[in-house]
Amino acid sequence: MLEDLQTPCLLLDEAAMRRNIKGMADRFKQIGVPLRPHLKTAKSIDVARILQEQGADRWTVSTLKEAEYFSSFGLKDILYAVSIVPQKMERIMQLNRTGAQMSICLDSTEMATHLSTMTLDGPKPRVYLEVDVDGHRTGVKADQQRAVDVARILANASNLEFAGVMAHGGGVSYAANGQQELEAAAEQERTCTLAVKDAIVEAGLPCPQVSIGSTPTALFGTSFEGVSDVRAGVYVFQDVFQANLGMCAMEDVAATVLTSVISHAPHLNRIVVDAGGLALSKDRSCASQSNDCGFGLLSDVDGHVDPLLYVQGVSQEHGYITTRDGSPLPFELYPLGSQLRVLPNHSCMTVAAYEGYHMINGDHEGEWWPRCNRW
Repeated sequence: MLEDLQTPCLLLDEAAMRRNIKGMADRFKQIGVPLRPHLKTAKSIDVARILQEQGADRWTVSTLKEAEYFSSFGLKDILYAVSIVPQKMERIMQLNRTGAQMSICLDSTEMATHLSTMTLDGPKPRVYLEVDVDGHRTGVKADQQRAVDVARILANASNLEFAGVMAHGGGVSYAANGQQELEAAAEQERTCTLAVKDAIVEAGLPCPQVSIGSTPTALFGTSFEGVSDVRAGVYVFQDVFQANLGMCAMEDVAATVLTSVISHAPHLNRIVVDAGGLALSKDRSCASQSNDCGFGLLSDVDGHVDPLLYVQGVSQEHGYITTRDGSPLPFELYPLGSQLRVLPNHSCMTVAAYEGYHMINGDHEGEWWPRCNRW
């Protein structure tokens, strides 16, 4: 079957994905805290249905296109986890008018004030105050008066519903080295977010929800006391970066890129494939880890990883494969026209290049599952 596919193309191992989804779902059923899966990686209603089978009933997205897409399939409790701007509010309100229960987030008195003065036609959107737990991205710091100031504006707004506080511990956790550091990162995410809630409550304001999460903090958190829901996304597919962190084994990486050998360059000790920077992304996140995997690791078409090979470099449509230790390539094992699979460094970035998934290794083998792309 795979030999008939035009390369490069995206493969999704259904069995591996189902294991990943069930493992995280079982963990949080035991903990007793709901998961709010992040759909930014998969962007597929077919994948979301499998998450639903394991109990998911609330969702996170990174684009309004995703929110519109998933809402059209009946997924309604949706958090758009990117700082809002006024120009996007009409799309938010249109979603609410058609049955969604949209949540948005912000981190400034300026935006809170602006939204509170807007005329919003439809059910009130829920608004989270985003907390910066590790200097990673956006949000207010736990010791800033701004947190209470923003919360007060939101709580007093007649056209908004103040939902509470949220955070994404994606800085310290993604830079962590070993279980102890991962556990500490998860606890930092939780306690910093709860500190902002406590400050808001002490000011006499409501703060109903506390939403936190990333795949590393979800998997290594030792306490979720005080947490309303946990957001994580890349765990559904996993990738080489997550495997290097200890989140999974390489055989758990569910999304891979099928590529064809198009050239041999013995003088460079290089095999060239037709998956380049556009097909793999140029994410080099693994360069920060001890196990630097270039632009991805390689397996055969059956999924057996060859630890000797990696994608050393890319240009737009070419991927350059060589040995990790500099030993001579066994070119005879990889004849022209043969196929390999690339395990991506960062699956969220790699799968974004494709319109859908060619399903393998499961009940839906041979099917094509479409994705929702763009914004």
